[in-house]
This record gives sequence, structure tokens and C-alpha cells, in this order.
Amino acid sequence: LSLSLSLSHFFCSRRRRLAMDLMSHSSSFLLPTIPADNQPSLTYALVVLNQRLPRFTPLLWKHAQLRLCADGGANRLYDEFPQLFPHEDAFDVRNRYKPDVIKGDLDSIRREVLDFYINLGTMILDESHDQDTTDLHKCIAYIRDFTPHLENSNWCILVAGALGGRFDHEIGNINVICRFSTMRIILLSGDCLIQFLPRTHHHEILIQSSVEGPHCGLIPIGMPSGSTTTTGLQWDLTDTEMRFGGLISTSNIVKGEKITVQSDSDLLWTISIKKP
Repeated sequence: LSLSLSLSHFFCSRRRRLAMDLMSHSSSFLLPTIPADNQPSLTYALVVLNQRLPRFTPLLWKHAQLRLCADGGANRLYDEFPQLFPHEDAFDVRNRYKPDVIKGDLDSIRREVLDFYINLGTMILDESHDQDTTDLHKCIAYIRDFTPHLENSNWCILVAGALGGRFDHEIGNINVICRFSTMRIILLSGDCLIQFLPRTHHHEILIQSSVEGPHCGLIPIGMPSGSTTTTGLQWDLTDTEMRFGGLISTSNIVKGEKITVQSDSDLLWTISIKKP
């Protein structure tokens, strides 16, 4: 009887896995030009946070159709973008990189920065009445409401300055991508990226080896993983259990141009970003 139940559970689990839709991922937004035949075909939004910005943030800006600063992220845009273009006039750089929206509780943005972007015509949304959500959460909610059919569309939200600095801020940002689990959100620093892989899908990750890798990791989030299987890694997982306090897949290495992942739990995928 025990063997029969075990076999039944195995085949039921296998049928559920086979029935899942495939979700493709690519870091082509890190390339100078996104190939016309790139899959998946996505439309990008950019959120700038109040943390040291990656050197490639202007590239993300170029790819994005909608650009937001989360409160003090506007200070970073104002201060750091001119440093990325040292041979240009700072005023010209600031005028060229005007965010569409600045949103948050506005307790971090400097007055002169706020006035500068108001004069440029940036929309300012003061959410200081809401102290239960982070500024990133507020910005993601704005993008969700800006595009009411987002869950069924091809939007992808890039978050610059999401990692590094205070650990509680990093965890808060990870919590946001878990709360908005049906949306494509990628957390970025100059060193790595993190994205959410929902257990409702099989995942295919197309590696852009010129700009990312080889170091990577898969981390269960929200609950332990009873079974995770991968291909394309130096240390692949085969129906492997992962949990905090036990095994998690850190310091792994990508070996091919495509990684596949299937799991019975939600996972975080992280991969290193190469220096120029």
C-alpha cells in the first residue's frame, strides 16, 4: 500500500509538472541593443531606488518605456547620472534624464531635487499617508494600475539600486517581488540580479554570457522546496529538496546557454553581472 501511494504521488506530481506552462527569461536588457527576435518580447519599465546605482542604469533607462524614481531614488538620479557622463555638462544630463514619475512618502528626496524635477514636468505622487508599504511597493502598484492588463501583457519592471546597503531594505525589496508574484520584476545591483520564479510554471533562462554569469543560485522562498530539478548548471538539481537550515543552491555555475528549472515551490534566481 505504501509503495502504491508513493507511485501514485510520483505520477500525479509528474503530470502536474508536464501540464505547466513554460515561462522564458532573458537578461537581454543588459545588452546595448535588444535583438529584434529576442524572446520573450518584453516592454520595460524602470524604477530607480535610493541606493548606489549600477553603472549600466543609463542602458536600462534607454530600454524603458516608463521611468519612475522611488522617493530618494530621485537624489541618486540627480547626483549620480552626471558622474556617468563626466565629459558632459551636469545640467544637460539632468535635463535629458527626466523621470516620468516620482512616488513615495517623500521623506528622503531633497527639496532642490524635488523642485528641479517639478520644473521639468515630472509627476509627483505623495504617498506619505501610507506607512505600511515601501516606496518600491508604491511604485510597482502605480505601474500595475497604469497598465491594468499587466498580468496578461509583456511588461517587465527593472529595479535599479535594489541590492546593497542595508539588509532590511534588500529583504523589503525581495518581499515586494514576492507580493507582486504575477508580475515580472528584476532587482538589480552592479554585481547581480534577482528575480522570482513562480512554482506555477516551468522556467527557461536564456543566459547572456557576454554580460552575466557564471555564478548563480536558486533559493526557495516562502516555503521549502520538496523537489527542484534543473539542467544547464555545473551542479544540477534532480528532484532535490531545498530549505533554509538545509541545502540551498548557492555558488553554482552556469554551464550552457540555457538553464531549465522546475520546482514545487517558488524560487529566487540570482546570477552575477560581469564588470566591463
